[in-house]
Amino acid sequence: MSYQNYLEGGKLILTVPTTGGVQGKEANPNLPEQPEEIAETAHECEQLGAAIVHLHGRDKHGERDASRLQAVNEAVRDRCDNIIIQNTTGGTGIPLEQRATGIRTDPLPEMASLDMGPMNRYQHITSENTRHMIDSLAEEMQEKNIKPEMEVFNNGHLNEVHRLIKKGLLDEPYYINLIFGPGTLTPPTPENMVNMVNNLPENSIFNVLAIGPHQLPLTTMGIVMGGHVRIGMEDNLYYRRGEPAESNAQLVERTVRIASQLDRDLATPAEARKLLGMSSQ
Repeated sequence: MSYQNYLEGGKLILTVPTTGGVQGKEANPNLPEQPEEIAETAHECEQLGAAIVHLHGRDKHGERDASRLQAVNEAVRDRCDNIIIQNTTGGTGIPLEQRATGIRTDPLPEMASLDMGPMNRYQHITSENTRHMIDSLAEEMQEKNIKPEMEVFNNGHLNEVHRLIKKGLLDEPYYINLIFGPGTLTPPTPENMVNMVNNLPENSIFNVLAIGPHQLPLTTMGIVMGGHVRIGMEDNLYYRRGEPAESNAQLVERTVRIASQLDRDLATPAEARKLLGMSSQ
């Protein structure tokens, strides 16, 4: 997938990460935390053109809680029409069994995130993401026909994608989320994005995730490069410098407008399933 995909009118898959597991309403009071809030923002974004919703669970105090993913999934299905549910399997300091909660809901999600290696997040904590964890989650996803989105935090993690391909744990097309930001993420520059895209495995589809102020410029670049984009408040709490985002929908609407101006049509959930090689629902 490349600039040629853009020139040929390839459709754009837009994913909305409604809420993460780190920052809460203390950082932005508009961040959704409870199932009903998450479902409402997912519905708003689906109406704007989002095809995938990336989901986390939080407890009644807003703290990360994977056991709440079932309630969040149910609320989203009740509120939305046909959006693709993508559950997280990530988490700093969370044992494998808890991380697998996202691929054990009833019914199963169509997609799930799959972290491809360690990442430093805090002064004394690292997101481990050992090969044992990665392989165990990948095997279970493949068995259950759940499409993994590989979370590539830096260019070394592309080696891990190749490793999973060689082990036969991934099915084509490979859906790779390129992540740009601080710490041990890939430094957020246009040059690094071009390099990452140039090093993707064959038969890959790439998505762009950029943190904070880098979300708008790098996802716009991703649109032109023929990739797909992730836009929402898990990754960025501001609409512009000094102005907190009012909602996920506000951020999504801006990207939808930019994509339209660039003549890149949005993929519906049904079209996204086809592009990703997933079975129709």
